[in-house]
Amino acid sequence: MVELIPHGVYLLDGQKTVSDPSGLPAPDEAREQTITYGILRAHDVEGGKGKKMRIRFDAMVSHDITYVGIIQTARASGLEEFPIPYAMTNCHNSLCAVGGTINEDDHVFGLSAAKKYGGIYVPANQAVIHQYAREALTACGNMILGSDSHTRYGSLGNMGVGEGGGELVKQLLRNTWDINAPEVVLVWLEGKPRHGIGPHDVAISLVKAVFESGFVKNKVLEFAGPGVKELPIDFRNGIDVMTTETTCLSSIWITDDKVKEYFEMHRRPEAYRTLAPGKIAWYDSMIRIDLSTQESMIALPFHPSNAVSIHELQADPVGILKAVEEDTKKRFGDRVQVDLLSKIKDGKVMADQGIIAGCSGGTYDNLSEAATILKGKSIGNDYFTMSAYPQSTPVYLATTRGHIAEELLEAGVVIKPAFCGPCFGAGDVPSNNGLSIRHTTRNFPNREGSKPGQGQISLVSLMDARSIAATAANGGVITAASDIEYEDTHKPYAFDDRIYKSRIYNGFGKADPSVELRYGPNIKDWPKMYPMEENMLVELAAVIHDPVTTTDELIPSGETSSYRSNPLKLSEFALSRRVPEYVGISKRIQSQDLERRAGNVPENVAAALKAVGASAADTSFGSCVFANKPGDGSAREQAASCQKVLGGDANICYEYATKRYRSNCINWGIVPFTIAPETAFEYEPGDFVFVPGIRKAILGGAEEIDAKVITAKGVTPIRLFFQNLTADEREILADGCLMNYYKNRK
Repeated sequence: MVELIPHGVYLLDGQKTVSDPSGLPAPDEAREQTITYGILRAHDVEGGKGKKMRIRFDAMVSHDITYVGIIQTARASGLEEFPIPYAMTNCHNSLCAVGGTINEDDHVFGLSAAKKYGGIYVPANQAVIHQYAREALTACGNMILGSDSHTRYGSLGNMGVGEGGGELVKQLLRNTWDINAPEVVLVWLEGKPRHGIGPHDVAISLVKAVFESGFVKNKVLEFAGPGVKELPIDFRNGIDVMTTETTCLSSIWITDDKVKEYFEMHRRPEAYRTLAPGKIAWYDSMIRIDLSTQESMIALPFHPSNAVSIHELQADPVGILKAVEEDTKKRFGDRVQVDLLSKIKDGKVMADQGIIAGCSGGTYDNLSEAATILKGKSIGNDYFTMSAYPQSTPVYLATTRGHIAEELLEAGVVIKPAFCGPCFGAGDVPSNNGLSIRHTTRNFPNREGSKPGQGQISLVSLMDARSIAATAANGGVITAASDIEYEDTHKPYAFDDRIYKSRIYNGFGKADPSVELRYGPNIKDWPKMYPMEENMLVELAAVIHDPVTTTDELIPSGETSSYRSNPLKLSEFALSRRVPEYVGISKRIQSQDLERRAGNVPENVAAALKAVGASAADTSFGSCVFANKPGDGSAREQAASCQKVLGGDANICYEYATKRYRSNCINWGIVPFTIAPETAFEYEPGDFVFVPGIRKAILGGAEEIDAKVITAKGVTPIRLFFQNLTADEREILADGCLMNYYKNRK
C-alpha cells in the first residue's frame, strides 16, 4: 500500500515521474519548481535561492496552553502590537473546574491581550485550534505558524508549521523563522479508497511506513497524483494533520476544484488559487500510496507508527496484544499491572471506550459516516462507552441540522463541545487497564491521562472514526468498517458562520494600547535567567536510555495544563512521570549555583572544578538531561522552559527527535549538545560534565568542543557537538534565553 522510493525523482508536467536526469535540469534547479519552494521562497526575506531561509508567516495560531507564555515572553521583549493575524483559541484548558479559576483566568487574559495588541480571540468550545485556522485563516500559497505540533493545513494549499512559543515570539517582534532549505518528498496518491476506509487508515499506514527510519524527518511532504481528486476535503485534512507524526517539517498538496469549493463555502473565495508543481520538478525522495489497497488500521500503544491492520489483529490477537504487554512492562516495570489479554473474548478483541475528537477526528464527514453506521443501533449499557466531539460550532450546528447528532445520541454516544482534551489526557480518561480506541492524533505513553507512577495504566489505540463506529455497533468488538455495509445519505456539509460572528473577537489591526492586561493569581512572569558564563559545569539530573523520549514525558500533559501560565508551579511536573526525582535534584543544583554566585562554592562543585583545574568565578553550574532521542511529540515550549526554570543549562543526546524541541531548547538558553552515535554514554545521575570555553566557542562559530566527564572514578574526555546554529541562535544561547536576547537589543 505504501512504497518508499529512497532516491530522487523528477515529476514532469505533474503527471509522470522519472529518475533518469538526462536532458533535465539539475536537482537544485528543478527543486525550485516544487509547490513547496514556490511558497517558501515567497516568504523568505532573503530572497534568492540560498541554502538558508528566513521565513515570515502570514498568520499565527495558539491555544490556551501556550498563548499566555508567548505573550508574556513577547511583552517582556518589547511587544507593541501583533503585526499579523494571531488567533488565540481556547480548546485545551476548557475544563474550567480544573484548578479553580486558573483556566478561565487565562481565557480572560487572552481576550484582554487580543484587545490590547490587536488579536483574534476564539472563546472556549467554539472551535479546536486547527479547525478554526482551516475555516478562517488559511489561503492557498500562504504560511501559518502555530504553537501546536499539529499545525498542518497543506491540504488547503497553506503550509502550516508547528513550533515552540519562542518562534512565535520572534514573529510577533518581526523577526524570522530560520531554517536550512529543506528536502522535499513527493507523496504520490493513486487509486480510490474502498468503502469504509477513512483518513486515519491512510495516515496511520503512512506514519507506520516512515517514522522509525526517519525517512521524512525535517522534510516537506508534497502530495500530488491522480488519487488526490478521489478524496473529499475532510479526508485530505484528516491525512494532512497526521503528517506531524511522521516528523516531517511541513506539508503541502496540489489544489483543485474541491479546494476552491471549500473556500467559496467558507465565504473566502479570494483565498483560493491553483497550486501545482512546475513543468519539471525535482523531489529528493518519493512515497507512493495506492489508496485502493488501503486496509482498516489500528495503531497500538504507544505510538501511531505501532500499527497493524484490524484484520491482522483479528488473526493473531494473543500474539499482538502480548507484545504490547511486554512493551508496557519494559517501559514501566512493576509500577503497573497491565492485562490486555483479558480484552480477548471468544477470540475477539473488546474495546472499553471509543472517542472521535479533535482536529483529526471531529470532522463533519467522520461524524456523518459514524452516525450512519450506528443509526438504529446501540452502543449498549455494558462497559463500552463512546463520546464524539464536533471540531467547531459550525460543524456541530451542521450535525444537528442534518440529524447526525440525533442519530449518534439515539445510539448512546455522548456528544461534547469542541475540545482537544481527549488528545492529551484532559477529557474522557479511560479506566485503569482500559483499552480506548480513538480517532485522535496521538497515543503516546501517559497521554490519555493515566499515571503509571501511581500504578495507573490505560492504553490507547488509534482507529478511524468509521471503524470505531463499527466497533460500537458490534458491542465493543473491534471491527473494520470495510467489513460492513452502510450507505451515508446525510447532506453534504454546509458552513454557517453566524455563531463566529456573534462570539469571536476579531481585533486584528485594531490594537488599543490603553487596554490593561487582566491577570489572575496564577499568571506569573518568567523568573530571572542568567547569561552564559565562560565555562560550563553541569550535573546530570536525569539519564534516560529509552529509544525516544517524548515531550509528554519531559512535561506531562493533562491536569498539569492548569499551571501553564505559572512557570514555577509547572516546573514541579517536569519529568514527573518518567524520572520523579528529577525536580528535586534540579532544585538542589540550582540552589547550589546561587550559593556559588554569592561566593560560597558548595563542596561537590568545588571538588569537580578542582578535578579539571577550573575556577568557580567564571564557570556556571546547572543541571543537564541526557536522553537518547528527546523531543518527539508536542510543540509546546514548556518541555524546555521547565528545564530552564529549574536551572537547566544543557541537554545531551545522540539526536533530537524534532526540530521544534531543539529550537525550544535554544530559545530557552539550553545548549543542545549531541554526541557521536558511536559514543557510549555510560554515565549516571550525579556525574558532572565540564565544558571549558563554551561561551567563546558558541559566539565564535565553533560546532564542536572537547569536554570532560567527572565521575567518582575520575575524569574522562567527551566530544560534544552543537551544529547548525544560526548567528542569532548563538547569541540567544550566550544571552541565556530569547527574552534576554531581546532585552539586550532594545
